[in-house]
Formats: sequence, C-alpha cells, structure tokens
Amino acid sequence: QVQLVESGGGLVQAGGSLRLSCAASGSTFSRSAMAWYRQAPGKQRELVASISSSGRTNYVDSVKGRFTISRDRAKKTVYLEMNSLKPEDTAVYYCNAKVAYPSDTRDYWGQGTQVTVSS
Repeated sequence: QVQLVESGGGLVQAGGSLRLSCAASGSTFSRSAMAWYRQAPGKQRELVASISSSGRTNYVDSVKGRFTISRDRAKKTVYLEMNSLKPEDTAVYYCNAKVAYPSDTRDYWGQGTQVTVSS
C-alpha cells in the first residue's frame, strides 16, 4: 500500500512560482513511476509531468520550459517546481504513483492540492 501526501499549493499572481511536494509512504518509491496531474473545474484530469524510476521526465506541451518535476529517493518525495505561472494553470494538482507488482500495476493518488493563479 502506498500513501501520497501533497503540499505546497496556494494562491499566487501570474508570473509567480510555487513548488509542490508529494511525500510517499511504503517501500516501493524507488521503483515507482511518479507523476503530477491536474484538474480544472469542468475539465478532465490531465497529465502534467511524469518521472520514471530511472529519472526520465515528460511534460505536457503547455508547461514545457516552465515546470520541472524531480524526485528525491532518500526523502521518498517528488516535486513539481512551477515557474511563470499563468491563470490557466489554476487547478487541483494530484500526485500519482504507478507501482508495478508481479501480477499487475496499480495507481495510487494523493488527495490533491489547490493551485490558484490570479491575473
């Protein structure tokens, strides 16, 4: 079982920065693929950024060059550094862990943290 606890959301003006953190419990962090998703009101949840167990990263086009995902194995924590924030980045941000087991792959989710960018 994996538990994910996000922190770092808040209200920021356009052009500002925030850093989200996601602390994971359990012993599977080192072999988990981690990701950040977001969901704005009335919209579907979308993948924002992901990082594999080996450190390979991917980003949705709308955040490339502005957001950076990283992971700290010792702290079992994944981060999302968000710079040059825009009002359209406003959403609830969710941390996701994808863990491979011998028989299947399971997804775990955090509770979400609100990011609001004012214009």
